[in-house]
Amino acid sequence: MAMTSDTPSKPTRICPTCGSRISEQAQRCLVCGTVLKPQAQSAPSEKPIQGSRMPEITLTLPAAIGFLALFLAIGAGLVYFALQQTGQVAEPTLTPTLTTTPTATFTATPLTPTPTNTPEPSPTPLSYRVAANDTCSSIAFAFGVSIQSIVLLNNLPATCDTLYIGQTLLIPHPTPTPTPFPTATLSPAEATEAACTKIEYIVQDNDTLSTISANYNVPIAVLKSYNGLVNDIVRSGQPLIIPLCERRGTPGPTPTNTPPPPYPPPSLLLPQDGAPFTLADQTITLQWASIGALRENEAYQVNIVDITEGGERKIVDYVIDTKYIIPTSFRPTDSKPHVIRWWITTVRQVGTDDNGNPIWEPAGANSEQRVFTWSGVIGTPAP
Repeated sequence: MAMTSDTPSKPTRICPTCGSRISEQAQRCLVCGTVLKPQAQSAPSEKPIQGSRMPEITLTLPAAIGFLALFLAIGAGLVYFALQQTGQVAEPTLTPTLTTTPTATFTATPLTPTPTNTPEPSPTPLSYRVAANDTCSSIAFAFGVSIQSIVLLNNLPATCDTLYIGQTLLIPHPTPTPTPFPTATLSPAEATEAACTKIEYIVQDNDTLSTISANYNVPIAVLKSYNGLVNDIVRSGQPLIIPLCERRGTPGPTPTNTPPPPYPPPSLLLPQDGAPFTLADQTITLQWASIGALRENEAYQVNIVDITEGGERKIVDYVIDTKYIIPTSFRPTDSKPHVIRWWITTVRQVGTDDNGNPIWEPAGANSEQRVFTWSGVIGTPAP
């Protein structure tokens, strides 16, 4: 059996053009003829020489922090004991405490709100019980309100023809009439009052209003009017105003009685139209403006009617002053508010009747009519 020797293979490389395997030392490809560059031989790699390593000790972070704290504590303890043995332990120095000075805080003062006009609450409507022959127009005229206000407040039909006896209606309060502002021009009465010369007289013992009237030739009615007297009684030491401008003239020929022109209607002042009065108001004073100087036989006729009672309770009185205090006897005796109507008329006395009472006739137009409500006292229940 023939023996064959293994020839070691030569190193080869690949042609970059045709991919044929050629000798590593070939300068041209035998297949495609490409000129080849000699291949640089790589230097044999040298392995680094490693020396022996030192042993390593690894610690975790918490363990390292713990050992560091332990070393610091041991060191501090050793220093403390060493200083204590030498007697050089220093006392702790007191650190001054800084006191904070309070700073004044400025508080802004809130602005005062501008006051606003708060509307006053509307008064409670009055209650009225329908009587026989009552109509919406008659009820509206009696209370001084419009028919439409009664219809709207009570949800009645526009014709207002469904009233029945005993029906309770709500009556609104009349709209108050604003009082006109006074003017700078004096009225005839004020001009006469300003031009009148007056003196003061002190009543002496045994003086009467008639003797004072005779001494100064001033009518008794004028003395009562200027001094606000309700009767002819005067007291010793009482001061009286004597208007010398009101003295009677010397008698002359009897003039022919010529009726003077009618007076204008008096202007009502107080109370306002629709004003309410409660249990706290014991008295009510009516006031009106003067129409001028009244003659000796003239006066103001005061008319007061209780509308709630159907007009059966009324007062007709005569005064020469421009105010009138309603007697307390006219105050309602039940607990419900009563509607009171009042007006003023200038009258003139034209004679007397068989009983000696004066007979009056109108001397001018009636004033406007106003109303107010007056609550009566609460009666004591029967046992």
